[in-house]
Amino acid sequence: MKQEFSDIIVKVNEIAHEDVQRLHEAEKSYGNSWKQRGGVGAFMMLARKWDRIENQTQREKYDIFETIRIDSREEGVIDDIRDLRRYLLLVEAEMLGYDK
Repeated sequence: MKQEFSDIIVKVNEIAHEDVQRLHEAEKSYGNSWKQRGGVGAFMMLARKWDRIENQTQREKYDIFETIRIDSREEGVIDDIRDLRRYLLLVEAEMLGYDK
């Protein structure tokens, strides 16, 4: 039985695959620098990304969709969202024991 995914889940799958590729490329340059200061450092890295997203969305009363529409630059708020998502994946993988 073939499972049909909704359009949004198909897009999530594409994004997830892109994240893996981007993390692979970043690892070549930066190694495991994201965790070199331990769990507190990793948390602060996540907090810094969240703070940037929060700061950028304040002008639009925290409407993330409107913020992204207004600032559609590649290095805009969408870049911070991508970075945060990828760092969260690294943290989860680390705790599941896959990043050895």
